[in-house]
Order: sequence, then C-alpha cells, then structure tokens
Amino acid sequence: MISIIFPTLNEESCIGDSIRLINSKMTLPHEIIVSDGKSTDKTVSIAKSLGAKVVEYAGEKRQNISMGRNAGAAAASGEFLVFMDADSRIPEPDQFFTAALKRFDQNGKLVALTAHLRVYPESATVADRIIFGILYFNLRFLNNVLHKGESTGEFQMIRRSTFVSLHGFREDLITREDADMFLRLSKVGRTMVDTKLTVFHSGRRAHKIGWPKLLRQWITNSIWVVLFNKAHADEWTVVR
Repeated sequence: MISIIFPTLNEESCIGDSIRLINSKMTLPHEIIVSDGKSTDKTVSIAKSLGAKVVEYAGEKRQNISMGRNAGAAAASGEFLVFMDADSRIPEPDQFFTAALKRFDQNGKLVALTAHLRVYPESATVADRIIFGILYFNLRFLNNVLHKGESTGEFQMIRRSTFVSLHGFREDLITREDADMFLRLSKVGRTMVDTKLTVFHSGRRAHKIGWPKLLRQWITNSIWVVLFNKAHADEWTVVR
C-alpha cells in the first residue's frame, strides 16, 4: 500500500482539490493522511469530509514541516511513504504510481525517488519554466549521475523501512529538511529523479515573494546547512 502524506497548516484553499484528485482517479491500494499543525481554517474538516486520516498536532510550540511529515509517517500503514505539499497534484495517479512502483521493483537498491516538478500550466510564468527547468536539470544530475541525494519537498516517495531506519526527517531543520532527507537516503541506497513522472504545484511562494527573494532564501539556507549543519532561517514563513 502507498501512504500519501500531506503536512498542512491553514490549507483550506487547496487541500480539498489535492485529495479529490487522488480519490477520484486512484484505484491502487492507498491511504491519504493529513498531518495538521493546528489549522485555524477549514483544513481539518475538509480533509475529514473527504475520507482522509487526519493527525492533529497537540504540542504547544509551532509544528514545523518536518514534525508534520514525521507525525504523518508514524500514522501510516503503507510500504511506501509519499510526502507531498498541500498544493501538489498528480493528474493521473494510477499511471504515475504504477510506473513509480515498477522502478522500485526493478531496482532493489532504490530507496527513494522524486519527479519532474512543474507549476500548474494555467499559472506558470516564463520565470517559473526557466528556473524549475534549471532545478530539474540539477536534481537529475545530482541524483541520477553523481548519486548524491537532493530533492525539494513537493514530492518524495520513500521506502518506509529505509525512512524508519534513518529516523525520519530532521525536526531541528526549519528548511532544507527535504534535501537533507534525500542526502541521507543516498548514503544507504539509491535515489533518483524519474524523468517520466511529473508532479504539478502552484509555485505560490515564488509568485508571492518573487523569484529574486526566494532564490536568495534557498541559497542562503543551503549554504548554512552545509557549513553549520543548521538552517539560516529561524522560521519558514507559510505562503498561500
């Protein structure tokens, strides 16, 4: 079974569409888990109404995305854990996951994969296409050629057994936790970008704050994680 995990915080504008798309088109054995960090909008009620398993955070401090993903994974039953952002969508999930599962079946050393990331066609800008094109080339080169794990958080599919052995995402990382996860995975097995699989997302952060600022944040936090083993940001601002 495949466990699809969405960490959420006030995602009423998109979580419903993401769940409905999977529910309406996916016949492969799966479960949808929404790991919610105390949303104050209708995120939880929407997820429950659509049949998702909801894990509600009860801690006092703010739940970061690593904590949300780990909580969702702890409640999962599947052999494969799929981590997606609330605005990430897979138009044909049966075809997509059939192909992804085949990759794992064909290569016993494969522990995780990600896909080609694209902004929704109806809202993609020229800058989106150029920058995500460069990002995609970089991810392919690092994972598929150098065998050095690197990934963004819009989509990650990981063998549950390997994820558990690595104790999940690092909860001390406010950002770059997704890349760190893939880097650690690549040290115990193979990671890859499947060039035949595509995941769409809204690109909302770049659209909200602009690509120059977002790129500065990405680069700064990446450097800090490499040099100091921690993110530069104290808190990763949620953008909708």
